[in-house]
Amino acid sequence: MASSPLGHPTRGTTGTNRLRRNDRWIAASDAFRRASDPLVIDLGYGASGVTAFELATRLAKVRSDAEVIGFELDPERVATARRQLEDVRAGRTSFAPDLRVSFARGGFEVPLAAGRRPAAIRAMNVLRQYDESDVAQAWRSMTARLAPDGMLFEGTCDEIGRISSWADVSPTGTPVRFTISLRLAELEHPGIVAERLPKALIHRNIPGERIHDLLVDLDREWERAAALSTFGSTQRFLAVVKALKDQGWPVLGDRTRWRLGELTVPWSAVAPAAH
Repeated sequence: MASSPLGHPTRGTTGTNRLRRNDRWIAASDAFRRASDPLVIDLGYGASGVTAFELATRLAKVRSDAEVIGFELDPERVATARRQLEDVRAGRTSFAPDLRVSFARGGFEVPLAAGRRPAAIRAMNVLRQYDESDVAQAWRSMTARLAPDGMLFEGTCDEIGRISSWADVSPTGTPVRFTISLRLAELEHPGIVAERLPKALIHRNIPGERIHDLLVDLDREWERAAALSTFGSTQRFLAVVKALKDQGWPVLGDRTRWRLGELTVPWSAVAPAAH
């Protein structure tokens, strides 16, 4: 247990299935699937431990040996999550009683015993109240704890998990990918993700910045593909992704991911301009 955990308390907002899109991304990641120790950290899980339980449940479907540890700065939140875990163990919830989950006090320093290094650290909605200038150091603090092939997934989502985005950050603290993940049904326009960009990008959604260019192009192609709504929002989004690729955007992944409402590009494609 850390005596002085690093970081500032979050608002604690959480909710059932709020982070399902990010759960799915982590479960499919090489960092998790190929890990010798498939330990995943849910950092800053909030006022309830539910996101850690959900993450562990989804990861266990991919690897039965997956383990999740939730870290929070506030000891009261840790105590609450441990009480919830008691209910899980007693079979009083919908989660498996033997779910490999635990909770402890900690922050960006990720205080793990016996020199363990996690395959992945998830820090969603943690940096929202920080200054943009604080992001790089926070990334470095967290990624310093990763396994050599591990990954930090840091980003933001809305309160019900329909709009989200995140950065994949390597063990060196260098961001490598940026992903937008949207619930396509009833989506008015994909540029709404501007409200839920990671802290490193949210203030860069202005003319002259690449993230602004991407969101402008995304919305424009969404409007151009409006006629495809007859065939469903998924077909419309697939057309948008193809159009972006045709324009030269270095879109990663394939239709399997795009159909989920995901758009991933190398971080270099949206990296903030130097000032």
